[in-house]
This record gives sequence, structure tokens and C-alpha cells, in this order.
Amino acid sequence: MEEQCEVRFYRLLVAFYSLSKCLHIAEQIGVQAYSNFSIGEKFSVKAEKMNVAHIHYPVKQQCWEKAEKHNNLPNPFPILFFSVITLTLTIIPQTPNLILHLPPSLPMAISSAAAGATSKLAYPHVYPSSSPSSNSLFLKTHAPSTTHLSSSFIHPSTVLHLAPTPAALRRRSFTVRAARGKFERKKPHVNIGTIGHVDHGKTTLTAALTMALASLGNSAPKKYDEIDAAPEERARGITINTATVEYETENRHYAHVDCPGHADYVKNMITGAAQMDGAILVVSGADGPMPQTKEHILLAKQVGVPNIVVFLNKQDQVDDEELLQLVELEVRELLSSYEFPGDDVPIVSGSALLALEALMSNPSIKRGENQWVDKIYELMEAVDNYIPIPQRQTELPFLLAIEDVFTITGRGTVATGRVERGTIKVGETVDIVGVRETRNTTVTGVEMFQKILDEALAGDNVGLLLRGIQKTDIQRGMVLSKPGSITPHTKFSAIVYVLKKEEGGRHSPFFAGYRPQFYMRTTDVTGKVTSIMNDKDEESKMVMPGDRVKMIVELIVPVACEQGMRFAIREGGKTVGAGVIQSIIE
Repeated sequence: MEEQCEVRFYRLLVAFYSLSKCLHIAEQIGVQAYSNFSIGEKFSVKAEKMNVAHIHYPVKQQCWEKAEKHNNLPNPFPILFFSVITLTLTIIPQTPNLILHLPPSLPMAISSAAAGATSKLAYPHVYPSSSPSSNSLFLKTHAPSTTHLSSSFIHPSTVLHLAPTPAALRRRSFTVRAARGKFERKKPHVNIGTIGHVDHGKTTLTAALTMALASLGNSAPKKYDEIDAAPEERARGITINTATVEYETENRHYAHVDCPGHADYVKNMITGAAQMDGAILVVSGADGPMPQTKEHILLAKQVGVPNIVVFLNKQDQVDDEELLQLVELEVRELLSSYEFPGDDVPIVSGSALLALEALMSNPSIKRGENQWVDKIYELMEAVDNYIPIPQRQTELPFLLAIEDVFTITGRGTVATGRVERGTIKVGETVDIVGVRETRNTTVTGVEMFQKILDEALAGDNVGLLLRGIQKTDIQRGMVLSKPGSITPHTKFSAIVYVLKKEEGGRHSPFFAGYRPQFYMRTTDVTGKVTSIMNDKDEESKMVMPGDRVKMIVELIVPVACEQGMRFAIREGGKTVGAGVIQSIIE
């Protein structure tokens, strides 16, 4: 019980040190703005990263002494304030029905402050312009307050219950959110994403897109650090996992996947690309196409991304217009070499960073007021016009490839991913197929972008709450499907193209017994090439880079696969081949 109080004390300690500044900002921009910034995820991650369960009184004392040493000790009021909180937190676990009432602006301010606070206990100056004293806390034993925090898939209540929580929290174990409504289908839904080389500006462009369309009232703005949300991503300045945001143009609703460009995380890029109906290829105008640019184009082709629009970024760094034209020609040639229509692909040049800076300084900027922001609108017009609305396979049996799994305390396990085909409603039964023995479960909740769905259709990026399933029972790479519609397999024959050295593939041949990684939908699994045949179905001893062969593959674990499914072959951090399943053997 003491450890739980310790956790709560430190969560609130970090949150309230930024509170006075936060409330001041809240007054200026309107508290409702906080609900647009998905701060709940950061709040839970921050609580976990602090590892607060192991901080005891002597450490507290050192923190105070260090703050005093740097002439940074808070004024006496917050100290008294924290004493009241500590006393409150000692009482709450022993009083189950006690409810903590907050002023309307406070919950959003708390979670925003926690998201912005550092993981070490630093003590910023107290802002005299807005003191916490103007927002007191009251303990009562009856209901209602209009502002609330609710965890995912939990029915929105009107109060904040401070129930005891476990000392160590896993990432994504809960989220802190404002109320959410129902998802309404007013426009056609399209999945797109940003792909390209590391540091060419994919995440910056994603942030600029959401900010620009937010200024037209068509999306919730997302800042750069809210897209690269994980602490290790911010620390390294690169995207590691795929991140999904939503926005709308006049004609469509988009789900946008921001893919990592770093070579070490291409596997996560494949997961994101597998969900796209079209892609925005981001290429630096100053550098031109680079190794991951080529690899991403190849993988986009292999996982079935049908259309690509190009954004030549960092135009402001290119002094000579002819250099930009040369880069454009190079990109068109590269796309044509991977069987995309390079001559017809729309190419828009601009600067995502300058557009984002302009939008940050003036969020209500209008079209025609800034040349760089206008380039963002031009890009989205090209996407609207060039990437067609896909024909969804809603009549086929339901199938969703699991991209991520997390737990909602007290409710169950949520699997997220894109519905590949079919439809799913609350109460329907699904199979969990692949990697382990097939299991059966019931869907008890369906959400898309923190809004409740009556029915998820093919193409939707959704989270499904599953009854009676533990997080350890399910993992990325498995699929959820209509019972009996797909089965796991370990052996198949496939037609495979092995990349040449010039295409970033192997430099040397390989033989039967070769054991690379096979990437299918969202899974990657080791497989053994047991036999190789040429075009005439004659057994071959060796495969050279550039060859197109038929091979029989045996996987080390069963995977949900079927005839006609595409896959990529990777080894040593690079893509070495691509293929399509011809027939299932076992």
C-alpha cells in the first residue's frame, strides 16, 4: 500500500510542478485544445519510465536538497500543497468509495503537464502569473463533474476514481483520455503513409499535414514529438515504430501511417506499408534518392502498395533549380525501375519544416498566405486526385493482421491492425491464427481513432477488445479471422525473385538449406529453403542474384498464409528477395 502511495505521490509531484504554467496556457488557448493532443499515451509512458516504485524517502530528501542548492526551491505554498496530496493519497486506498473532484480545467492540465515533464525530478520556477492556489482540490463522497479521464474501452464515467494501481506499469497499460464519441462515416476512408530514407523529413511532413488540415478544421493537429512519441524515438531523433494519425480533406478521411526510415527498423516499415492504399514517398531535394529510398520503394511494391505520390522535401536548401529537376528525373527513373508509372507519378516540391514552423507560429494560417504551407495543400490535392478510393473486400470472410497488442487494466486485451477484408461487429466470434495453436474468442469492443465503431469494415485501422485473452497469448504477426476461414501452415512453394547487388540484394549466390527471414503481412519468421527449381521445374543447386526461381520453403513456426499472398525475404538487415506463394503444401 505504501508503494502504491509512493507511485501516486511522484506522478502528481511531476505533474503539478508544471501545473501553474499549464493552467496559464490553458486559459489562453482554451482547455478543449488539450483533448486534441493524445497526451494520455505519453502520460502512461512517463509514469513507467520514472520507475517511481523504487524511489524512497532519502531520495526525496536529496531532491529537495539539490533544488535548494541550485536556488530553485519552490515557494512554501506548493510544499504545503504536496503535503495535502500525500495525506489524501494515504487516505484514498483505505476509502474505496471516495471520489476526487477536480475543477473542469484540471484533468487535462495534469496529463499535459505530466507529458511535458522530464523523467528526473527537476524543479522549474513557479510562475507567479498563475498560482495553483486558484485551483483547489476538494474531497467529497458524491458524484458529478463534467470533465473526466477514462481509460480505453471503459464506459465514460463522470468522475475520476483514484483506485490503487500496481507499482510497476507496462507501456500502454492504460491511457488517459477525454470523452470520445462515435465514429461517423461521412467520407470515404483511405489509408496512406510516408515512406523514404531516414532524416528526409517523413515525420515533419506528417506533422505539417495534420497542422495544415487542422487550420481548415479538418483534423486534430499533431506536433512532431507527438508522432515520435516514444522516449527513445525523441532521444535519437528518428522514428522506430510506425505511428498512425488521422485527418480529412474536403473529399476524404485519411489514416496516415508514419513509417521509420532507419535501416535497423525496416521491419516496422513493412508492417506499416502492409496497411497502405497509397504512399507519399519523401525524398530530400538536397540529397536525392538514398539506400532506404530504394528499399522502401521495393517493399512498397512487394506488400502491394498500388500508388505513390512524391514529395521533394528541403527545397529551401537547394540553391539551383536545375538540381531539383535532376533529383526529380532520378526519382521518376527509380520508380519506373520498380514497375511504378514513374512518368505519371505526381511530384510536389516544398519544405515540410518551414511549413510546420509557419503553422506553429500561426495555426489559423489561410491558403495563399504562405508559399510553404500552400505546398502542403498542393500535395494533398495530388493525393486526393492520384490515389484512387480502393475497392474494399467487405463481402469476403473477416481477416485482420495484428500489428500491436496492449492491455486495458480491468477490461482485457486489445489487438490493433488494419482490417484486410470483411467486416466485424461487437459480439462476433473470431479465431486467433498463427505462431501458436489456434484459439477462439469474442470481440467485446471496436474502436477507431479513439471513437467507438458499430461495425469495422475492410480498410479500417481499428482496435478490437478480446474477451478472455491475456497479452501473453497473442502477438504481432498473428491474424484475427472469421472462424475456419484461414489456417496456419509451415510449408509452401513460391515463385521468388532474388535481388541483384545493384538493387541492394545479395552479392553472392545461395544454395538449398538457406535460412533467411520471411516477412508476411505483419509477421517475420525464419524459414528454410528446402529445394530450388528453375523455370522448367528442373532442380537447381544454386541461386544467383537476379534469378527468378521456384522454391519450397519450410517455416519454423506455423503462420496464417494462403495462395497468392506476397512476402519479402530479408537477411542481415537488407531485403534480398521477394515472392508470392504458389501453393500450400502443409
